[in-house]
Amino acid sequence: MPGRRPAPPGPQARAVAAGGVAPVLTLVRPGRAPDAPRGVVVHLHGYNDYFFATHLADALADAGWAFLAVDARRAGRSWREGEVPHYQGDLREQASDLGRAVAAARAAWPGLPVVVHAHSTGGLVAALWAHAHRARGGADAVVLNSPFLSVVRSWVRPLQDGALRPLARRAPLRVVAHRPSRYAARLAERWDVDTTLKRPQGVAVRAGWLAALRAGQLRVARGLAVGVPVLVARSARSAVEHGAGAVADGPALDDADTVLDVATIAALAPRLGTDVREVVVDGGVHDLALSLDGPRAAYLGAVVEFLDTLVR
Repeated sequence: MPGRRPAPPGPQARAVAAGGVAPVLTLVRPGRAPDAPRGVVVHLHGYNDYFFATHLADALADAGWAFLAVDARRAGRSWREGEVPHYQGDLREQASDLGRAVAAARAAWPGLPVVVHAHSTGGLVAALWAHAHRARGGADAVVLNSPFLSVVRSWVRPLQDGALRPLARRAPLRVVAHRPSRYAARLAERWDVDTTLKRPQGVAVRAGWLAALRAGQLRVARGLAVGVPVLVARSARSAVEHGAGAVADGPALDDADTVLDVATIAALAPRLGTDVREVVVDGGVHDLALSLDGPRAAYLGAVVEFLDTLVR
């Protein structure tokens, strides 16, 4: 078992209101950073998630990279009483938060390369954002950690798109699925996780969010044109968390992606751009940065090696 890692202390998290009004996003800067960084990495989390993996920032600091994370609107530290957790009716909402974080990184470290590191749903958002900003204002490279590129054999059991779209227009907040997450519960057993921000009981899937997710995934399926190097990382295998043959407990929770289908990630990754590189992590879990010691070290090493190629 890896050692537990503390979540970043409160003073390092800074809430930023968009235009001085709700919703807010939170920028998190871990305390340790290199004196003369080679560049800066901006991190975006996934669904039912927030930034707490300070060891990721430490590994990048050791490699000479500064680090900035964003808890996007209605997620993690940015969630406010009365808001629907993690809801977005259009993925451009969270993409806007990522863009603000990248702008903050460029202001804090002017002239340095900026790399976006994004996980799961955040990986889908980051890919679409990088495509939209391929001409100007984007990142210098993108790292996608198990990006949520398709609902095929994933934790989401979707409605047919033809039925989902009118439901989303009529009742965007309608709950279409809600189940506990054994994966999130397992991470809470192994890491210091605030379970009010990453909830083992899961976060309800609502029609408007699922429709927005599917629209983004269908755009990826048609092909993107991200104009910077992209590293797509995934586990070597998947295991099912829900349904027939589900993993209730056991080794798969510690050595496989129990959230997404890795074969689908592999199939769709080449459609992201013209310079897509892949890394497969044997024994990795869905968030590769939260895997057991060996797979986690392999993933962090691959990320650092990719960053090295950018600045050499």
